Amino acid sequence: MNIPATSVSVSAWEDDPQSSPDAAPVPRPVPVLKHPRLGIVLAGEAPAPKRYRRPGPAFRYWNAAESLGRGVRFWVSLVPADVRWPIGTDLTAVIDAGTDLNAYYDRRQICFFHAPVNGDTVYSGESPDVLCHELGHAVLDALVPELWNTASIETAALHEAFGDISAMLAALELESVRTAVAAETRGQLSRSSRLSRLAEQLGWAIRQSHPDAVDRDCLRNAANSFFYAEPESLPPLAPAVVLSSEPHSFSRVFTAAWLDALSGMAGVVRDAAVSDASTSGTTSAGLHNVARDAGALLARAVRLAPIASNYFAQVAAELLRADAALFRGRYRAALQRAFVGRGVLSAESAAETVAADARTGGGNTGRPSRTRRAPGRRPSLPPALVRVPVNGATYGLQITQVVAQGPQAGGGTGIASAAPDLGSLAAATPERASRAFVEDLLRRNRIDPGEFGAPGAARPRDGRTTHALERHGRDIHLVRCLYHWRDEAAIPPAAPGQTRGRLY
Repeated sequence: MNIPATSVSVSAWEDDPQSSPDAAPVPRPVPVLKHPRLGIVLAGEAPAPKRYRRPGPAFRYWNAAESLGRGVRFWVSLVPADVRWPIGTDLTAVIDAGTDLNAYYDRRQICFFHAPVNGDTVYSGESPDVLCHELGHAVLDALVPELWNTASIETAALHEAFGDISAMLAALELESVRTAVAAETRGQLSRSSRLSRLAEQLGWAIRQSHPDAVDRDCLRNAANSFFYAEPESLPPLAPAVVLSSEPHSFSRVFTAAWLDALSGMAGVVRDAAVSDASTSGTTSAGLHNVARDAGALLARAVRLAPIASNYFAQVAAELLRADAALFRGRYRAALQRAFVGRGVLSAESAAETVAADARTGGGNTGRPSRTRRAPGRRPSLPPALVRVPVNGATYGLQITQVVAQGPQAGGGTGIASAAPDLGSLAAATPERASRAFVEDLLRRNRIDPGEFGAPGAARPRDGRTTHALERHGRDIHLVRCLYHWRDEAAIPPAAPGQTRGRLY
């Protein structure tokens, strides 16, 4: 149900419920979720719009509507007019789909859950961070639907990074959050703050049973010290303080580089304001503009980047090109420092990207673009279908190989990430990237075997799989079912009378 905007207000969180010691719901205008291309429908009947007290389903309904509406408004202003949800209709949001400490997006809906923790009940759909992260999955899927089935650690991790970035950008739409973050970080946005700390409440809940599974002060903190490493060489699971190839873990490299870039971009605007007395005192407005510029750059970059095995580097290079096209290179130094500093983009690749744009004009006409909207997709190569050998007996399967949609060969683009010692790192071949991705899924028990499970073999627990096996003619294909908010091996047991939500 969608309620038209009125003068009535509702109560909603500005940020995660545990984002600060004095966090409390605030009055917000009644949101409008209906949009002709990227509309959201909340499941269930809408309570009358008013300022409900927390807790309660009516409060959670309007809190979710406000967060999702804010996120949709942000992205709608930046994505091309032809971008729609993959299902072609409104996306459904289910605010409480059962018992779990998780959330997911499956192309039809975004679902959130609840779970009892130490005598309290935690709702993942109460946190704007979690709500706007899942919305970010849907937005990226609408922008680049080809990523959905690509069997590559970096494309999966970029999806998670985009979700976390979406949560941060939606938070920066609120003036109160911008003011608080600027004060907390003293203008250095790359410092740990309520902006960089994502899903504090859900992180607390998970730490009660798995202390090393998440960061000490949240679920994931974008202010971290991780440096790029070839994901195929990393372990499939690790404590939160260590980087692993699991997409949520590995995503933190790109998210941290993006936050560094945002901080540098804000510095560019701040320095310009110092030299122009007419713009002094506009810290909040300046940060708002920077956040929208950063969103415009990211939407354009993911839209144009080749879906290669080193997708992080491809997107980073496109961010530099997007800056040349949209802002005449205003943020070039900030972007280079951030993504080269994190190893996402090698110094050689960054220099060559900038030089190539200078030689060709980079699509730049000598003045900023009149629109920040992302362009149409660059023509891409057809997906590489890779046959991945599988030792089925080891994983309780009756198969010897699966067919996966591999990424493009990254080496042919001339763009690379940094090697851990010197120079650039050779991109993984589509075969290596796909094999590593499939092997990781099997090790973490994230594939629903369906009819291909061996008799008597243990099956994945309900709600733990992200992929399934499907027969296409004589071949068995790996297909994605959903994106989780987190990847963790254990869920608190359902209370009597409660059911765990199925994820596909």
